[in-house]
Amino acid sequence: MSDTSRNNETNREPVGEVDGRILKPIDRIAGFGVRPGLYRLNGATAFDHAVNFTVHSSGATACELLFFHTGEDEPYAVIPIPNIYKIGDVWSILVFDLDITDLEYAYRLDGPWDPEHGLRFSRKNILLDPYAKAVTGQSRWGQKRPEGQVYKARVVRNTFDWGDDQNPKLPMEDLVIYELHVRGFTRHESSGVEGPGTFRGLMQKIPYLKELGVNAVELMPVFEFDEMRDARVIDGYQLLDYWGYNPVGFFAPNASYAFAREDNQEGTELKELIRELNRNGIECFLDVVFNHTAEGNEHGPTISFKGFDNNVCYMLTPGGYYYNFSGCGNTLNCNHPVMQNFILECLRYWTTEYHVDGFRFDLASILGRDEDGSPLSNPPLLKNLAYDPILRNVKLIAEAWDAGGLYQVGSFPAWKRWAEWNGKYRDDMRNFLKGDFGLGWTAAQRITGSHDLYDPKWRGQNASVNFLNCHDGFTLYDMYAYSRKHNEMNGWKNLDGTDDNRSWNCGVEGPTDDPEVNQLRLRMCRNAMTVLMMSRGTPMFFAGDEFLNSQQGNNNTYCQDSGIAWLNWEDLNRNYEFFSFVRFLIHFRRAHACVRKYGKGGRLGLEECEVRCPDSSSKVLRVMYSGYDEEEDRDDAVCVMINVFWKKQWMDIPVLPEHYRWIIAVDTSEQYLPHIFEGNEGNRRVVKDRSLEIGPRSVLVLRAVSESEFYR
Repeated sequence: MSDTSRNNETNREPVGEVDGRILKPIDRIAGFGVRPGLYRLNGATAFDHAVNFTVHSSGATACELLFFHTGEDEPYAVIPIPNIYKIGDVWSILVFDLDITDLEYAYRLDGPWDPEHGLRFSRKNILLDPYAKAVTGQSRWGQKRPEGQVYKARVVRNTFDWGDDQNPKLPMEDLVIYELHVRGFTRHESSGVEGPGTFRGLMQKIPYLKELGVNAVELMPVFEFDEMRDARVIDGYQLLDYWGYNPVGFFAPNASYAFAREDNQEGTELKELIRELNRNGIECFLDVVFNHTAEGNEHGPTISFKGFDNNVCYMLTPGGYYYNFSGCGNTLNCNHPVMQNFILECLRYWTTEYHVDGFRFDLASILGRDEDGSPLSNPPLLKNLAYDPILRNVKLIAEAWDAGGLYQVGSFPAWKRWAEWNGKYRDDMRNFLKGDFGLGWTAAQRITGSHDLYDPKWRGQNASVNFLNCHDGFTLYDMYAYSRKHNEMNGWKNLDGTDDNRSWNCGVEGPTDDPEVNQLRLRMCRNAMTVLMMSRGTPMFFAGDEFLNSQQGNNNTYCQDSGIAWLNWEDLNRNYEFFSFVRFLIHFRRAHACVRKYGKGGRLGLEECEVRCPDSSSKVLRVMYSGYDEEEDRDDAVCVMINVFWKKQWMDIPVLPEHYRWIIAVDTSEQYLPHIFEGNEGNRRVVKDRSLEIGPRSVLVLRAVSESEFYR
């Protein structure tokens, strides 16, 4: 007797309410009542008394749905999905009366095996659902999967109550972005949180984020990944895939970032985190990796995409090998219509189900490559993302380069919707701030919004995300403590990581007891943070830079699940004055709209943006912003004066109208202000002369005040 039979006694079968309809099974397969499913609903979706399963493949000839008891490797049921349940390339089936609390599922597809032509179908492969909302066997960080154990998915019920949660929808120019690693942010014992290294631990640090003043956090990858993928032990130290830039599942949050088990409710803690961030006026961005997967090249494992539609999902050479524009073994075929839909649906899911406020796209230039790898002038995926109605209010931020040599900073296809990590801001400003010759006018361009890269006519006013440090490279402190990388602990004989650091150790490599060197390093860090916060564009910095976190000169901590990459919160106490300084800068930026926004010059008779640079080789630079602050109902002007020379320099200051004065708000050399700047009356210094002496390697920030305000 066949295991598939038409049910003639449907009155004895369960009845389920599915998508607003009362449905009954019409067939029995492997002991389950089933019927054709909802074809436009990808992945697994739970309804009352039924679960809908939908997948698609353009080349498979048969599809089986496998059910496993929790934690077991052998399926307890195999459901061959009938071809009459297939429409086009889509299989969809409703399965009634499943106990999802003791259920893991996967697929097995049959079809041609012809790797030379990109076809890798095999019934030997048990495949993870590409739309899986939860991936099993990943819930304990650092626990290696048993040899041969396959990835499986769990059915997730979406019952989270968002209450009255509203996304902050902050203007791009008002943001200060804080990039962090979920685990590394609170994993160190000094963090003092419950659930260190998890979403819950991060949520307990929201009061700290508010005190600091940042209003957007950018989480390094939180899609499901296997940190043990390339695990190895070097000199007794466990190294693993700490950063997480090798996604296993694109719809599933990393289960090991949850403090408590979330069986069938995966994602709850991440949603709680985002809701609490939003309630505190902080947006949440996700760093997303749509350029490659954890499956690697032809020598890598078959987890999901290779087994469903290898020649559709990946860019392949004419011989069936994998293009590697990602540097990680494979490259997703992002502009194939099927993959376009997949990426769009994924981003819509995170936007609607998780209330995510924005996305930073890793190696985003890959998203603009054609199916043969050639760059497109008008990439359909990027355009669709720019105009998608559901994504209308989320921020789209591109890392506008890839590992294949496509560098598009300033030329990324944008439709006035895409912002970019401004890699040229990082490189040019690092060079300028450490005193390189001939960069005065280049630095002025970067500080005033990089209009040479981002023409406002075509890119709008908010295309540039300015940064000096991020997860990839030296921390702020290490940028002035090391002139070369020190990645020996990564196990590659210090060959990994970039050598193009544009850093300066201030005379001594690494830690030192020399007070002059340490004071110089501190001043250089103050300079960098000051210039970053006084630059037009959206500032971003890496978590821990506000209290001088060090990674011991390691500029590629991708494998360091250790104190090298974790934040040591004792540094906050040790360097609290620097933290207070950074906090002041953030609040100063927020208080002065003329720094953040382009507009008219206001009623002071000053230019909206004025640059003074004596000549191209100058080591001194002056930038002034002026405008009318509608929020504060006052005219405003801020002047930034930078000296990157090792000797004092004089610079004229702009002339203000009668009854206005310049006061010094920031002096990184502490020549005028010998303590931390809190903005109170005692810290004010009126500028009476027409010029000012700027200390060696230091920055001054002046602000204009009326006499009535000054004496108030």
